[in-house]
Amino acid sequence: MTGARPASEPRPAPEPGRPRGYHPALPAPPPRSRRVFAAAHIVAGRAPGSAATGSAAVDWDATLAFRRHLWAHGLGVAEAMDTAQRGAGLGWPAAAELIRRTAAESAATGGALVCGAGTDQLTGPATLSDVLAAYEEQLAHVERCGSRAVLLASRALAATARSPEDYQQVYGELLRQAASPVILHWLGPAFDPALGGYWGSDDRETATDTLLAVIAARPHQVDGVKISLLDAAHEIALRRRLPPGVRCYTGDDFHYPELIAGDAHGHSDALLGVFDPLAPLAAEALRALDDRGTAAFRAVLDPTVELARHLFAPPTRHYKTGVVFLAWLAGHQRHFTMADGLHTARPLAHLARAHELAARLGLFPDPESAGARMASLLTRDGA
Repeated sequence: MTGARPASEPRPAPEPGRPRGYHPALPAPPPRSRRVFAAAHIVAGRAPGSAATGSAAVDWDATLAFRRHLWAHGLGVAEAMDTAQRGAGLGWPAAAELIRRTAAESAATGGALVCGAGTDQLTGPATLSDVLAAYEEQLAHVERCGSRAVLLASRALAATARSPEDYQQVYGELLRQAASPVILHWLGPAFDPALGGYWGSDDRETATDTLLAVIAARPHQVDGVKISLLDAAHEIALRRRLPPGVRCYTGDDFHYPELIAGDAHGHSDALLGVFDPLAPLAAEALRALDDRGTAAFRAVLDPTVELARHLFAPPTRHYKTGVVFLAWLAGHQRHFTMADGLHTARPLAHLARAHELAARLGLFPDPESAGARMASLLTRDGA
C-alpha cells in the first residue's frame, strides 16, 4: 500500500544532517523519574458547525492517531482539557465522546491517561448544588470509562461560590465520591479570565491556603494538583507544602524546564499543553533526565522555551491556535481548522514566527512539507 504515512505509524530513522528534534515515534516506555502528561488538542472535522453541538465536527481518526503519537513517545495523555478546547468549541457531549474513545484506545495500547471532569454542561446561572451535580455527572463518566479524573477549574463554581468554604464543600464531596485519587486543577485567569478569584480569594496566598485545606481533609484521595498560574516561585512554594504522596503537576508553560528539573527540596511532575507540539523533544529530555541527570535534561528542553513563550503569549488562552497550527505543519492532520473558528485567533505573523522557531528546533518530520504548508497559508491569506 502506498501513500502518506499515517501519523501513528513509526517513522524512519533520522537522515544524516537532520535537526536534533527529528525523532521517529517508536514505542517508548514512560519516563522513570517523572510522571508526565501532554494535554492533547482535538482535530476538527469538516462537518459544518461546531463540536460544541455534539461529535460530528471532530475528526476522530486523526484525533485518536495523535494520542497514539504521544503514547508512542512515552508520554501520558491528559484528555478533554483546556488544550482540547473545553469551553471554547468543545462542549460536554463531544467531550464525553472524546473521553470514551480515548479511554478505549488507552486500554488497548496501555498508554497512561487522565481525563478532565468539569461543569461545562451548565450554561446559565447555577447554585452550588447545580455545580456539584454537574461535576458528579462528569466524574462518574470519566471513571466509568476507566480513567482517573482531573477535576477541572469551574467557571460555574467561580461565579457561584461566595466564600472559601463553598469551595471546600464542593471539592470535599467530590473527593469523598471519587473511586480513585484525582488531580485538582488550578487554572489562572491568564488562561481563562472567568477563573479569577478561584478558591475564594483574589489573594494568591489565601487561595493557596484553601486549596491546601481541601487536600488536607482527604489527602489519600488526591493524586496531585496541577498548577497553571505562570508563577514559578509560587509553584515551588506550594509543592513544598503538599502532603507526602501528593504530586505537584506543573502546568507552567513558561518555566517548565526548571520546575520539572527541581531542586534539593523536590520537583514538579508535568501536565502541559506545550508538550503537545514538543512531544519528541520532551521525550528526549526525559530520557536524558532518567539516564544522565538534570544538566542533560536542561540541555535538551531549555531551547524549547522561546517557542513555548511565543505560543502562550497574551492573550494566553489563544495558545491552542499555535498548537493546532504546528500539528498541521508536522503532518498530524490534513487541514488547519479549529472548532468555533479559533484557527483565526492568532495573526499570520504570529504563526509564521511559530513555524520559524519550531523549524529551528527540528520539530517537523518533513521540513520541506512543513515549509510548503506554511507557504500555502501565506499565499492563501495574501501575505
